[in-house]
Amino acid sequence: MAVVRAAITQATWSGDKESMLDKHEQFARDAKAQGAQVVCFQELFYGPYFGIVQDKKYYRYAEPADGPIVQRFADLARELGTVMVLPIYEEAQTGVYYNTAVVVDADGSVRGKYRKHHIPHLDRFWEKFYFRPGNLGWPVFETAVGKVGVTICYDRHFPEGWRVLGLNGAELVFNPNASKPGLSNRLWELEQTGAAAANGYFVLVPNRVGAETNEFGDQAVDFYGTSYVADPQGNYVGELGSRHDEQLLVRDLDLDMIRAVRDDWQFYRDRRPDAYGPIVAP
Repeated sequence: MAVVRAAITQATWSGDKESMLDKHEQFARDAKAQGAQVVCFQELFYGPYFGIVQDKKYYRYAEPADGPIVQRFADLARELGTVMVLPIYEEAQTGVYYNTAVVVDADGSVRGKYRKHHIPHLDRFWEKFYFRPGNLGWPVFETAVGKVGVTICYDRHFPEGWRVLGLNGAELVFNPNASKPGLSNRLWELEQTGAAAANGYFVLVPNRVGAETNEFGDQAVDFYGTSYVADPQGNYVGELGSRHDEQLLVRDLDLDMIRAVRDDWQFYRDRRPDAYGPIVAP
């Protein structure tokens, strides 16, 4: 049995970047103390969710994918021997910014990065003000815990990306989020569990939690936490995270389940790409 112990986190904006970085370093250390071999943080983990407003000052949270934050956590990954998925605000060049997740292996080496493809632009999710759409495809990274893929928040509404990750060999797919109550509540229960079952892999879903009133006052939304892990049958692995509180969730994932489920449900054998042309029509 090939078991991977995985951790995901949910946190509330503290009010400053340095304390958020310290908080997430402690999450990683606590995860390691519980035997976790991989940890993923929430979307834009070291800052507020600034999509609430459209304000140029938040561009200053962006830094290169090999900048100080990634370097700090790559050093920590090496120290702990832990794979890390780091959702950051990436500055590709001055004025060109992406919503990015950097994947760091257990030896501290950067395996690569994923840039969020689908960028929403609606009330208090004004992301087109901050991000260009991703342009790196749907990479899957070979790591010490297996083949890791990433989608980010709004990407989860588009099933095509989940399938491409499966076709590219993903075993663990991380979907860091900043999701709030409203239209998405029922989708939160359906989409990631459905993607896990439809594609026969594990999906791990960290979400922000709490209202960032210390940053946005009355405009703040109340992120609903309830982070979770879904197995290749679409079932929850353990309990959902708290609706209100910061939390570290650690779960054991039996990777042998991927083969067993795919032997039972031959979705990859029976798919018909020759019939799917309209999906990619502009």
